[in-house]
Amino acid sequence: MFLFTLVLQVLFLPEADNLKCECASNLPGSCTQKTIECSSQNYRCSATTQVKFLGGARFSELNDKSCVLPELCLDFSVNYGAYRVVQKSSCCDGDICNAKIDYPKPDDKLTPSGRKCFSCVGENCMKTLDCVGDENYCVKVTDGASLTVKGCASELVCSDKTASLVNQFTGAKLSCCQGDYCNSASSASPALLLLLVPLLVSNLFS
Repeated sequence: MFLFTLVLQVLFLPEADNLKCECASNLPGSCTQKTIECSSQNYRCSATTQVKFLGGARFSELNDKSCVLPELCLDFSVNYGAYRVVQKSSCCDGDICNAKIDYPKPDDKLTPSGRKCFSCVGENCMKTLDCVGDENYCVKVTDGASLTVKGCASELVCSDKTASLVNQFTGAKLSCCQGDYCNSASSASPALLLLLVPLLVSNLFS
């Protein structure tokens, strides 16, 4: 009888509430309320900054606070020379804990990582690029037989999950390698993928 009562007590324990996080963004329409409830108990609260550089100068900055899965609270960088995207994230556990977190600040002046890659700028893929920060991979994106994009990337950009997403949404193949100039040199045509790859990475890991 005692065992039966214990089982009933376990079965009818109140469910734990899902985590609540502050929702804030400088992107219009992203947050309709200041506090949101995460969709499951597996989430953490996050504060994320994404900076886009054009020609070496800051072009835009996105600040966002929301819910995120723990494995997706990550930093990444993808660099095509003339165009670069850097994302930094800070995460915490506890209701509305991200209200007390300052937005992380990507470093504008990063030291070279030591990796050197070929870079596509317009129709010229013969240019070389010194990778910076945590960019330890050379990356290239191909669409059929024509090469589209080349540059430097951090490890996260080169994950199987990212490559699958790029292929799913664009039909293109993303590949990475470690070794100076391992992404080879050949001509390329400019394409929307130059903007799509970092955007897809951002959506996947935010």
